[in-house]
Amino acid sequence: MTEKKSPKAARPIIGWREWVGLPELGLGRIKAKIDTGARTSALHAENIELFERDGEPWVRFEVRPHQRSARDGAVAEYPLSDRRVVRSSSGHEEFRVVIRPVVEVLGQRFPIDLTLTNRKDMGFRMLLGRHAVRGRFLVDPAASFLGGNTSPR
Repeated sequence: MTEKKSPKAARPIIGWREWVGLPELGLGRIKAKIDTGARTSALHAENIELFERDGEPWVRFEVRPHQRSARDGAVAEYPLSDRRVVRSSSGHEEFRVVIRPVVEVLGQRFPIDLTLTNRKDMGFRMLLGRHAVRGRFLVDPAASFLGGNTSPR
């Protein structure tokens, strides 16, 4: 007789794009593409500089959460988590800094690895990669903004 496995706990469904928050970076709302093809999440950042605070590596960068607008732009500082080479879908390799802030998605808060890169020519200022959604959400590629079209709280 075969033993049945218990079903996984029900996971919330998210669309292919959602409003998310990065409260530790002062971003209450940023539109993110949920990209299961990308391993790591990415955030648009400009003027990225590494520095030390109390002997620990930190990174300072400018964040502009809205496409084609400086509205709500800010300078953020955060502890550096890692530096790694990231390969794009076109095969281009880029050396990126990684931070590990808390992200808020559909009322859930959890830390993610977030690479900083210039995404000014991309359609979304943030990608939420598969490592961030794995085990937490199911993605409906036909749906958008299932968490609502308002700022996360």
